[in-house]
Amino acid sequence: MLIRVTEEPLSADEAARAVASPAAGAINVFLGVVRNTNLGRAVSHLVYDAYPSMAEKEMRAIAEEAKARFGLEGCAILHRTGRLEIGETSLVVAVSCGHRRESYEAGLWVVNEVKKRVPVWKKEVWEDGEEWIEGPESLGMQQAPASMRP
Repeated sequence: MLIRVTEEPLSADEAARAVASPAAGAINVFLGVVRNTNLGRAVSHLVYDAYPSMAEKEMRAIAEEAKARFGLEGCAILHRTGRLEIGETSLVVAVSCGHRRESYEAGLWVVNEVKKRVPVWKKEVWEDGEEWIEGPESLGMQQAPASMRP
């Protein structure tokens, strides 16, 4: 299990290697990246802040729950903090298990649980202001189809 909150760039390859297993027929890797718009506003960059030890403790709990719930072989959750530019990776979730369906279901579940439970805060910065984003905006609920919502 690989769990980390860091200011350093995140590696999808490292996460995939961490969850690899001879028993896994599927490895699913999710990358959350900084986009240039949100809710109709042009985003300049994001700033993430966290309480790392508390965040990592909750990330580990999520990974353990996912392993039990979906029969995972492995789970990795990496979250970036600090200033992130457009296109940079803020979150990496990797899961491995016997079959593809469970890997997709588990990956989605882990991402949603991270957004709900982990004490990481996101500030959006635009040309004309900035705001700490909370609630449904942080989960992207306005844009996610109903079938994908937690």
